[in-house]
Amino acid sequence: MKQTEFPELYLKNQLCFPLYATSRLTTKIYTPFLKSLDITYPQYLVLMALWENNNQRVNSIGERLFLESNTLTPLLKRLEKKGLIERKRSSKDERTVVISLTKKGTTLKKKASEVPAKILSSFQDNTISEQEIVIFQQTLFKLLNILGNKTKGI
Repeated sequence: MKQTEFPELYLKNQLCFPLYATSRLTTKIYTPFLKSLDITYPQYLVLMALWENNNQRVNSIGERLFLESNTLTPLLKRLEKKGLIERKRSSKDERTVVISLTKKGTTLKKKASEVPAKILSSFQDNTISEQEIVIFQQTLFKLLNILGNKTKGI
């Protein structure tokens, strides 16, 4: 017997479900490309933040990526172990840790620059255009900013 009560609880009526599932599947598409670079998707995000703006405080990277320090710190330690970043205490404030790219981390940027085009091409088929993907990305960033502001301190 098909349940017709509470349609607001059907998966097809949720915003969270397609976002969650799409995120998982998108990350899965990244895996072979990032494996060739010997990094994981979260490590890739940290490196992209540093490639955009090197020498950042741990807190700044965490805010940018919406990651808590208990998630970010082990990730940074693994990147440091791979020789891609350096972690140094600030000379101005000993409590502050500054993250910088190493030469190896900077060199990896050129190889990684090919990844976005490969990902974008894997999204395209005859049911969605590149323009729709760009508009969707812009909408997601708006939603991310709204949710980021609403969840601060939670």
